[in-house]
Amino acid sequence: MEVITNLIKQTAFFQEGIDWRNYVMILVAFVFLYLAIKKGYEPLLLVPIAFGMLLANIYPLIIAEPATEGAAGGLLHYFFMLDEWSILPSLIFLGVGAMTDFGPLIANPKSFLLGAAAQFGIFAAYILALLWGFNGGEAAAISIIGGADGPTSIFLAGKLQQGHLMGSIAVAAYSYMSLVPIIQPPIMKLLTTKKEREIKMEQLRPVSKLERILFPIVVTVVVCLILPSTAPLVGMLMLGNLFKESGVVGQLTETASNALMYIVVILLGTSVGATTTGSAFLNVATLKIVVLGLVAFAFGTAAGVLFGKLMCLVTRGKINPLIGSAGVSAVPMAARVSQKVGADADPTNFLLMHAMGPNVAGVIGTAVAAGVFMAIYGV
Repeated sequence: MEVITNLIKQTAFFQEGIDWRNYVMILVAFVFLYLAIKKGYEPLLLVPIAFGMLLANIYPLIIAEPATEGAAGGLLHYFFMLDEWSILPSLIFLGVGAMTDFGPLIANPKSFLLGAAAQFGIFAAYILALLWGFNGGEAAAISIIGGADGPTSIFLAGKLQQGHLMGSIAVAAYSYMSLVPIIQPPIMKLLTTKKEREIKMEQLRPVSKLERILFPIVVTVVVCLILPSTAPLVGMLMLGNLFKESGVVGQLTETASNALMYIVVILLGTSVGATTTGSAFLNVATLKIVVLGLVAFAFGTAAGVLFGKLMCLVTRGKINPLIGSAGVSAVPMAARVSQKVGADADPTNFLLMHAMGPNVAGVIGTAVAAGVFMAIYGV
């Protein structure tokens, strides 16, 4: 009986700190896995996040503090430290740069304006978070969710020493990134007319190899001179793109965009998911973060579309306002949504490459917004 009793006490049901909230989070993990596997919503992100969430709520010690005398450390704690030290977010940006074509942005520099407009959601969320009782650092870290950029959200939370909110912020950011096809279309259709959605844009001009090589160098110099604190993100993003466009380091491009990228995604996703234990995640502050993130994302999408309408008016109908919604930095999901909504209005319409301009501009814009907050708070 003593042996049987000891075996029963070792099960997860008798682990210290396990309560009803953990079981709720296990159900949430199942929902995330369903969305990722069945629906195909950003599976590279949601599968490791959901599985980390599942592990941590079955066995919370997997994300425990470092080993101390008489107590073993948690495996995923050491992965999570790489998030707090900004290592994994920076490496994600390296891979994104190596995978991304900046050609549409170079061919149509006006896309920078659409990418900048979509950052309005970040600053709207910042103000709302302050009004809702969060302090300045917490509000700044939460607001980056509006850019639909998980790595930048993690990066800024770490820099502003908001580790206690990092899991909630990261899960909210990645969740909204994966739900772009659900959240954005109703807003886009509400703010545009069918005639506007049917606008066909002129084919983009060819971009020379010299332009492609100079672009990451010039952006790095300009942005990092103005906001040096953005160097880990912008610098890695542009370094990855320079690997791709230079054409002389194929091995580095292949490694950054494939093997390294996927290793980092595994470490980042599982460690972030593992921070969402029931006690840490199911509280009033987290619910506020989820609501603020949704508001920020909606505001950013709306601001991009409305600025697109303004540009459509100024150019006398040469710009389809739908591409403004791609100014959030969920690459390339947001650009695909612009294409889909445009194609729903007119099946012969092809907006994907036009939307990629604001989309990659949004990646840069979100990193710049993070740099502004770091400058404000003296990081």
